[in-house]
Amino acid sequence: MLSRAFQRAFRGSRQILPGVSSSCALIMSPSAANAHPVESNGTKKRPFNKGKSRFEKKSKRQKILNAPGKDGSNEDVLLTDVLSMLRLQGEEDASTKSGSIGNTVPASTEPHELPEELEVSIEELSSTGDGLALHPSSNQVLVVPFAIPGDKARVKIFPQNKDRPFLLTDLVRIVTASSQRDDNLITCRYFAECSGCQFQMLSYPDQLAHKKRIIEKAYRNFSGFSSDSVPQVGDTIGSPLQYGYRTKLTPHFDAPPGTRKFRRKGETPKWSEVPPIGFMKKGTRATLDIEDCPIGTDAVRAGMQVERKRVAEQLDTYKRGATLCLRESTERILKSSESAPEKVNTTNVSSPANGKDAIIEDRGQYIHKKTCITDQNAITTEYVDDFVFTNPAGAFFQNNNSILPIFASYIRSNILPPDSDPPSPKVTNLIDAYSGSGLFTITLSSLFENSVGIEISQTSIASANKNAKLNNLDPSHATFRAADASDLFGEVTFAPEETAVVIDPPRKGCDEKFLRQLLRYGPTRIVYVSCNVHTQARDVGILVGGMEGSDGGKGIGKGAYEIESLQGFDFFPQTSHVEGVAVLRKSAEMGSRTSLD
Repeated sequence: MLSRAFQRAFRGSRQILPGVSSSCALIMSPSAANAHPVESNGTKKRPFNKGKSRFEKKSKRQKILNAPGKDGSNEDVLLTDVLSMLRLQGEEDASTKSGSIGNTVPASTEPHELPEELEVSIEELSSTGDGLALHPSSNQVLVVPFAIPGDKARVKIFPQNKDRPFLLTDLVRIVTASSQRDDNLITCRYFAECSGCQFQMLSYPDQLAHKKRIIEKAYRNFSGFSSDSVPQVGDTIGSPLQYGYRTKLTPHFDAPPGTRKFRRKGETPKWSEVPPIGFMKKGTRATLDIEDCPIGTDAVRAGMQVERKRVAEQLDTYKRGATLCLRESTERILKSSESAPEKVNTTNVSSPANGKDAIIEDRGQYIHKKTCITDQNAITTEYVDDFVFTNPAGAFFQNNNSILPIFASYIRSNILPPDSDPPSPKVTNLIDAYSGSGLFTITLSSLFENSVGIEISQTSIASANKNAKLNNLDPSHATFRAADASDLFGEVTFAPEETAVVIDPPRKGCDEKFLRQLLRYGPTRIVYVSCNVHTQARDVGILVGGMEGSDGGKGIGKGAYEIESLQGFDFFPQTSHVEGVAVLRKSAEMGSRTSLD
């Protein structure tokens, strides 16, 4: 996720919704009929300090901008893409002694005045979802939102520090459209204003192909693998739903204008009007008022209307801004039961007038009754095939239910060695690190004699234990422990050669302590799931290539694993986000390890 400081300093950068991970960025729109061609975002707020003195300080942000690291942040990924483009185009002519792209910056240019507006040709599509164009008179790259390769675009350059390898811009208009662009596909009138979706003008096959390239670039730039050893990536598995898939939205509104001034005087802030309720406007710090979201499910979209009305009616009860919680919850009803609705109409969207109506869906022998929960502490229910999961509405759970059965089936098919390569001894134990409310522990438990989920959050552990009971799992067969994943292997008694490990860390990836423990423990298989394929590539590079001072069974500093497969899943169509699954097996030449010494 972009830091707030980075968002403030670079008004043209891709913004992320407050309270939502970047894998959860989204937009809203009233209707497809109101869709319009991509054009300028309009008047911007005053440029932050005009890009001057703030950048003279050697901040962490500036260090990232001068040379990419390995933190996998959006600014890190963007800079890596920019430098790769400069190298390929022959525009990059300054490097460190090592010549590594990870430590290179373009040669300084003589001071020059850049035009406020100019026309450029988009040559690349970055992993952040932005178009990249070479500046015609300098060795810098222009970052152009909502543009794709083949577009000729007129852009406006923001006032900013120009002694960097890239410049952030606003898209004024598309002069000549790429052959890949089809603006008729755009279903949202907020597209190119809201900061969530980037790809509504692209066909879905083109979106999937780009997400495969994102994973390929992540492993080329972040894993440390040589160029000839970057593993093959499978074609991205698409979402059954490309719109209407998000089961959770978190719109927000800001505090009343002048709140700090009122409080300094000891006065209560006052609202002069209903504030915009929605998400960040692209390239600004302003909240865009958004009435509807085509990527939200019908239940969540109906809930959005109810909450917007409620906030307007109860505005005086708010002393500051707030983030709303909109989460879909499903009640599964057997059609033969007396409580089943008499009529099922899958095309009927309930009127949001009172918020009491439910969305009714026909699911074979069942009827799914879907409602929107707005209390973040209230319990919601979700089904993945025949598995049931309950969670507080504000807790994390995958937000695209349509792809979850496909995703869970893939993990299930790859957690054990292929039938053609049966292990000796048999893999009988599962460790689910970062287990959350038990998605993997529960859906995989029938394949193992022992399954253990590890999670730092006590709330998630409580949900996981409840979910295990709901799915009729014996407590002796599937258990959950509250512990930091970085300390989890101290209590593990399973023989590593009989154990598979699933890891699904947050966007920042695994920390060094966890990776050292994992290498020392040496399970026979690892399935690494990640919403940030760049930090995944970094961590997989360590598991395969080794970590200084750690012995994974092949000697100090040497790796212990090889990649069996890399696969992307599109949990968030219309955006640049892609979920990655890396399946690792212990290197064939390694001997078995039975202890952590």
